[in-house]
Amino acid sequence: MAKQKTTPTNLTSSIVDLDNIPTMSSLMGEDTAKGFAQGTLIKGRVVGKTDSAVLVDIGYKSEGMIPKEEFSRFADIQPGEMIDVYIEQLEDEYDNNLPVLSARKAEIQRAWDNIVANYPEGSNIQGTIKRRVKGGLIVDVGVDAFLPGSQVDVGPVRNLEDYLGLTEMFRILKISPERRNIVVSRREIVAAARAEQRAKLLRELQPGQIRQGVVKNITDFGAFIDLTGLDGLLHITDMSWGRISHPSEMVKVGDKLEVMVLDVDLEKQRVSLGLKQRQGNPWDGVEIKYPIHSRIKGRVVNVLPYGAFVELEQGVEGLIHVSEMSWTRRITKASDVLNVGDEVEAVVLDVQKEARKISLGLRQTQENPWEVLALKFPKGSKIKGKVRNMTSYGAFVQIQDDIDGMIHVSDMSWTRKVNHPSEVLEKGQEVEAVVLDIDPSQQRISLGLKQLTDDPWSSIAERYKAGDVVEGTVTKITSFGAFVQLSDDIEGLVHISQLSEDHVKRVKDVINVGDKVKARVVRIDAEERRIGLSIKTAADEGLEAGGLTRLGEQGLRPDEEMVDMGDIFDSALAEAGANGSRPVGGAADDLFGPDEEPPAPAQPPAAPEPPPAAPETPAAPETP
Repeated sequence: MAKQKTTPTNLTSSIVDLDNIPTMSSLMGEDTAKGFAQGTLIKGRVVGKTDSAVLVDIGYKSEGMIPKEEFSRFADIQPGEMIDVYIEQLEDEYDNNLPVLSARKAEIQRAWDNIVANYPEGSNIQGTIKRRVKGGLIVDVGVDAFLPGSQVDVGPVRNLEDYLGLTEMFRILKISPERRNIVVSRREIVAAARAEQRAKLLRELQPGQIRQGVVKNITDFGAFIDLTGLDGLLHITDMSWGRISHPSEMVKVGDKLEVMVLDVDLEKQRVSLGLKQRQGNPWDGVEIKYPIHSRIKGRVVNVLPYGAFVELEQGVEGLIHVSEMSWTRRITKASDVLNVGDEVEAVVLDVQKEARKISLGLRQTQENPWEVLALKFPKGSKIKGKVRNMTSYGAFVQIQDDIDGMIHVSDMSWTRKVNHPSEVLEKGQEVEAVVLDIDPSQQRISLGLKQLTDDPWSSIAERYKAGDVVEGTVTKITSFGAFVQLSDDIEGLVHISQLSEDHVKRVKDVINVGDKVKARVVRIDAEERRIGLSIKTAADEGLEAGGLTRLGEQGLRPDEEMVDMGDIFDSALAEAGANGSRPVGGAADDLFGPDEEPPAPAQPPAAPEPPPAAPETPAAPETP
């Protein structure tokens, strides 16, 4: 039998079973199959413990050492106890190929797996605020979660340090498994709790209840009071019956108060609170405490342009209006008389309890000088004073101190129309006048200048009669005639048709201001204060001697035609008014009363020989 040749392959096959040799991958995965893989969580038994570490057997080739700092309860760890460990490395080549284990990471991984499995986003979880970081706080919920600063509380947070160590429920806002990150919120938990508490409190609150609260915030218009879950507004007007300028005068943030519920608005979830309502209303019985005409003392607490407010007692004020500050002075601003803090005495003028208004008078504490003057100077008495001021309608004469009487322009002359007081008086002039009326209630004194003398028109019938020839001085010229001043400043009118036997076109062609003339009285109307004159008949000796024959021949019979002659004057004045003409210096107004309209034009009678032409339209007034 031939000897078999030995080859290298056959030699290897005889030593190793090449068909059944394990692969490298199988050799490497043997430990993994047994649960030993980096980054996994596994159970291990404590086989030893020193002062600084714990020796743990996980069933691997060798045990692993876990430092003391990895355990939250190191003192409680006992040999033989089974614990969860996290495999960071199977073999540490720098530490005798021992496995690297971690108890802390095992605890974190277990907590993370628990959160992912049992706490989805939107659920609540308990945690403890551990430390402050940029932008918020770190909360321990088994793993570290981030609590943003904006999610700490429902209101602004001034100091995050105040929340460290707080253990309570948090709401999970977001979970990121990839980044192993969790964001939580405390604000949503607090807001939900407050909403529930607010709804319950709103159902319980009733107007008139007394509740305890804490001042949470102060504004210019009031303070917000925390009623434990619900904020109510304590308005500044409901803090005190007295006057306060700012809520900080009554309350401070953090103050504990007992307030009364004034109103509850369920729809808007608003509560109005009152502090002063817990005390008695000082306006109750105010009309008994301060009857009208009684004198009171108080302190000025506020001054406005129209008056000053005086505090009579806390919560009760009265107003002294500027019109009630002086009998004689015209006060435009209350600050000209009173200032805040002044102690004053006043008289109660009116009390309106429902409106909470009391009217006071300062001047009523003094004697009314107007009533004194009414007794001192009765109607018809004469007074002397200095002209202090003038207006278009009269002059004011100082009687005493700040009391003036007025002389109206209509009471300055019996005989002439005064258009402005400066025509008769001068500012600063000492005058004597007659008291026409004193009205203390209206604080008015009416004076008269013309009343110092008798009214010349009252005896006009005794002085002048129709047909008398009189002398006078021309004072004014108009387009329709001339005014002649007689005695006692009485003026008569010479119509243009009575200037001359000849036809006169313009008055100034025949007569001028200042001329001395003789004229015959052709009409007297004492009631209307008018005298009609005729120059062309003044030279008739027969008439001057008392005969009216010549006058009758001219158609001027006393019983009838005398009135018609007067109508000539009325007609001329009416025509002048219709054409826009007016006597120089207002002479037409002297002939007619201030409120009288001239009568309708009448046809003038024809002169006997030769008949005069129809009167022409008067020319525009000329200045004499």
